[in-house]
This record gives sequence, C-alpha cells and structure tokens, in this order.
Amino acid sequence: MCFSAQADVAGGVFAGLVGIDALRHVRFQKERMLASLPLLFGIHQLIEAFVWWGLSDQVSWSVGGTAVWIYLAFAFVVVPVLVPLAVLTVEPNPSRRRFMVALTAVGVMVAIIYVVAMMREPVGARIDGNTVVYSIHLGENGIVNALYMVATCGLLLISSHRHVALFGTVNLAAVAVLLWLASDANTSLWCAWAAISSVAIAAHMRLAHRSRQTHSTGPTQLA
Repeated sequence: MCFSAQADVAGGVFAGLVGIDALRHVRFQKERMLASLPLLFGIHQLIEAFVWWGLSDQVSWSVGGTAVWIYLAFAFVVVPVLVPLAVLTVEPNPSRRRFMVALTAVGVMVAIIYVVAMMREPVGARIDGNTVVYSIHLGENGIVNALYMVATCGLLLISSHRHVALFGTVNLAAVAVLLWLASDANTSLWCAWAAISSVAIAAHMRLAHRSRQTHSTGPTQLA
C-alpha cells in the first residue's frame, strides 16, 4: 500500500516495468491503449511521491500543489474515460461494443463532473497518519462514485476476453472496498489497485500473444 513517498516510488517503478512488458507484447495497434495503462499507472504513482514531498516540505509547495492537481485529474478525469476506451478498442463483439459505448459515455460524464468540481473550488491534500487525504468539493458523491465504478469496471465485466472479464470481477470488488474504506483517503490507496491492474493487463497481453502464436502455428501435420 502506498503509505509513503518511498512506497509510491517503488510501486510506480514496479507498475512501469510491468507496463513495458505489456507494451512488448502488443501485436495490433488497437491493443496499444490497453497495454499502455500499466505504464501510465506507474507514472501516476510517481507523481504522488511529489505530493508527499510537497506536504513534508521536501519540495516547494508549487511543485507539490501541481502534483496534487495532476494526481487527482488523472484518477478522476482521465481514468474513467481512458479505461473504458482501452477495453472498447480491443472488443471484437459488435453487440458488446455498442453497450460499451454507452458505458464509455458514463465515464465521460463522470470526468466532466470532476473537472467542474476541480475548476470551481481548489483541491487539497494533507497527510493523515500514513496516508494522504485528498479533498475535492463535490458535495454528495455517492452517486458519482457509483457511476465511476460502472465506467471503470462495467466494461471489464462484459468483455468477451475471458481474462479481462475475470479481472473485472476482482476489480469491482477491489474498487468497492477502496471506496468503502474512506471517502477521501481511498484516493491514496489506488496504488494497490494500480499494481493489481497492471499485472492483470500484462498477463492478458502475454496470454493473448501466446494464444495468437498457438492459433497461427496450429497442430503439426504428420505425413
């Protein structure tokens, strides 16, 4: 769990390395967005290290404050749009793709809600024990949290790729637990989710690559 700047750096480096491995197994352009997610998650965690350093006066507040804004923008504006798009682009089933488009629209709506909230009033962060507590003046956020889960987990559940759908089930439980733990502090716990997500995506890319190799080679024909 990311309970310090050092943990964030370690988690970021880990997710980044996993992301590089996932990108190595890309064989089609449409897979690139999904494969790039672990690397982006890794960068996201490295950004939170600067949040910690800013709050503990190890870097200037301008740097730390910018890191807070970027961290929250990625978590609540980029992720609910990028994750659905990444899953949508690799979905081969036309009927499922149509449903995924609707869920992607939900992600766009969530992103807009958070953009408005972040632009309307300043965002903040503070260290509370061993975690960073972030604040976004969103008012009653229960519905928005539910829509966030629909956008980031729903597409995974209906994917025709078996490993993606299986991960979606686990992901739904993980996100629900994180949102239940604390309405504000859960944002700082996304590193655990990011690490699990990164490994799952890289595993999917490896298995997909291996499956393509098996199908292209086919069984050996005996004379």
